[in-house]
This record gives sequence, C-alpha cells and structure tokens, in this order.
Amino acid sequence: MARRFLAGRFAEWGIADDHDGRLLVSELVTNALVHGDGPIVLRVFQDERDGLPMIEVWDGGEGQPVMRPENHAATGGRGLHMVAGLAHDWGTRPLVEGGKIAWAKCGL
Repeated sequence: MARRFLAGRFAEWGIADDHDGRLLVSELVTNALVHGDGPIVLRVFQDERDGLPMIEVWDGGEGQPVMRPENHAATGGRGLHMVAGLAHDWGTRPLVEGGKIAWAKCGL
C-alpha cells in the first residue's frame, strides 16, 4: 500500500522514475512495522524549498533507528545503509507527543 501511495503521488507530480522512492518508503515503513509501535502514518510531499519529494513515516515507538555496522554475513540490518545510499538526505526525530518520525528526501 505504501509503494502504491508513493507511486500515485509521484505520478501526480509528473515524476516518472519512482524506483528509489518505492525502495525508500518500503524500508522506512518496514522498520516502523518491525521495530516501532502502534499505528503507522505515511506522508509523501514536496519540500517547499527545493521541490524534492519527502517521505515521512511516523510510529509510536520510542526507540530511534540505529544504523548497525556493516556485516555481510547478517541476514538483516542493511535497510538503513540502503536508505543512506539512496536518499538525498535522511534522518529521524522524536515527537513531543511520543513516538518518532523517520524521513528521507528523494534526489531526482
């Protein structure tokens, strides 16, 4: 659902290549589902300063995402490395009301 939602927004904005955006939203939503808590909220919008697409994923979990050291033998733990490599910029921030937002800015 998250990938379809992002693809629809990109299409509305005339962005034909949504591949990186779909990968980014998949990783951020999966992290919220696996490591977060409560409902997940997805926002996709264009940054007013530069027009680049922004992805925000909110969840109620208190823990902040942590990029693990690279381990090529591990079966998981590579998602944030992929986000860092694909995104123009990315990060997380806690919410005053509890929970957090993980965000990524798509470069085009």
